[in-house]
Amino acid sequence: MAETVWSTDIGEAVYRSRDPVRNLRLRVHLQRITSSNFFHYQPAAELWKDLIDLATFRPQPTASGHRPEEDEEEEIVIGWQEKLFSQFEVDLYQNEAACQSPLDYQYRQEILKLENSGGKKNQRIFTYTDSDRYTNLEEHCQRMTTAASEVPSFLVERMANVRRRRQDRRGMEGGILKSRIVTWEPSEEFVRSNHVINTPLQTMHIMADLGPYKKLGYKKYEHVLCTLKVDGNGVITVKPDFTGLKGPYRIEMEGEKQELWKYTIDNVSPLAQPEEEERERRVFKDLYGRHKEYLSSLIGTDFEMTVPGALRLFVNGEVVSAQGYEYDNLYVHFFVELPTTHWSSPAFQRLSGVTQTCTTKSLGMDKVAHFSYPFTFEAFFLHEDESSDALPEWPVLYCEVLSLDFWQRYRVEGYGAVVLPATPGSHTLTVSTWRPVELGMVAELRRFFIGGSLELEDLSYVRIPGSFKGERLSRFGLRTETTGTVTFRLHCLQQSRAFMESSSLRKRMRSVLDRLEGFSQQSSVHNVLEAFRRARRRMQEARESLPQDLVSPSGTLVS
Repeated sequence: MAETVWSTDIGEAVYRSRDPVRNLRLRVHLQRITSSNFFHYQPAAELWKDLIDLATFRPQPTASGHRPEEDEEEEIVIGWQEKLFSQFEVDLYQNEAACQSPLDYQYRQEILKLENSGGKKNQRIFTYTDSDRYTNLEEHCQRMTTAASEVPSFLVERMANVRRRRQDRRGMEGGILKSRIVTWEPSEEFVRSNHVINTPLQTMHIMADLGPYKKLGYKKYEHVLCTLKVDGNGVITVKPDFTGLKGPYRIEMEGEKQELWKYTIDNVSPLAQPEEEERERRVFKDLYGRHKEYLSSLIGTDFEMTVPGALRLFVNGEVVSAQGYEYDNLYVHFFVELPTTHWSSPAFQRLSGVTQTCTTKSLGMDKVAHFSYPFTFEAFFLHEDESSDALPEWPVLYCEVLSLDFWQRYRVEGYGAVVLPATPGSHTLTVSTWRPVELGMVAELRRFFIGGSLELEDLSYVRIPGSFKGERLSRFGLRTETTGTVTFRLHCLQQSRAFMESSSLRKRMRSVLDRLEGFSQQSSVHNVLEAFRRARRRMQEARESLPQDLVSPSGTLVS
């Protein structure tokens, strides 16, 4: 005979089910392994006095004809919250004086009906449902650890007193709140008293009476075989887990006999019938359909499209940071300039903004001000002239960095500009800035003590202003100084009907976008050339400020 492999894992297992818990069915099999009856045998026949007949090991029937082996093995299928009475409860509730609550009287009536119909079907296996007093006592006396000298904490005591199992309790709709929703200054006692979880929960215990034969009904022989807990979210907790392919669980009794019992727990819930699955599928489909209609009613069914031949530009931007500036308490004023031809924006659209004032933080050798200031805008490009000679322009983002002193006086720290990306997607742009300067120490002292400095009347003068119509823009005599940088993060989206229409329209729009991108690259080259011109101008100014004996006739420094 093969040796029995016992299951030693008695921890709990957690399952989630969308089906109603009332469909849960468990099969519990209980069997005694060792019994005192095994060692009581009678002498063999006279013909074989020195041998023991194996038949003598078979337990003998009692006077009533009942064989003890019928009491040593039992198997029963139990449903969720199905009440199976123990022998102790049968003896107790037959006495009407022991009934105290309406539930006790209900159990008495059920037991009397069972007695009239031939008695209860179960012998040793019985259950305690969610309404029984054993469940309340078990929740109150549960232990958090395996230590014999465990002292329950304040939280354990509070959790034991919480009645968490009633799922049918609902608050009164339209009731008036009797307490504040938010407590801004909670006391320590308030925090301790409210640190309790109150999840709706139902409990059921599957028990076994492991007392000797004809001595059933004693509390000391009751043992818990399995504990089931189900909450309102469909989470089922089983302790110990279903047996499945594992070995049976064992219970070893204490005392002189030290009887050994084994039991298994299997999930035998019936599978859903095809018609039930189809009905459930239709219900879920209808539910999801109604939810989709509700979401559609919130969003709207009409998708806004652009007019034919137009390109819609969405920009969700962020002023990330500024660094490398002389003074602290920085803020950024920015705006978007749309080209005068082909571009437009809604009347309600704001194309400018001002960030909050931010103090700088040392990051390496630089001082950085982190703004994280979001902004958004949209614009429309309507390309009417389809000739290849027309070079469309792209919007430009201008920025002005200023600083505040202790007396709330501001000073200009730098100007900058960058062409918006012509391709959709996420872009991180770093804008270099400069500011006008005056020669001499007096201007710098005035800037430090009383604030104020040279400013541009038109910020678009940072690049070529859109209103400029001449052939050459002269900046002769403008002295500047390179300052810090401003970082922008832009998320650009483009929408046009040409993207989803015929190939000719897509090619036409593609050519427009290519030319726009070429304009953007042309603008980038222009910015590089301007930077070289400013650097060359500063070098020329530096040479002019040096004594003439240190400069050679060719303009280079004399070593």
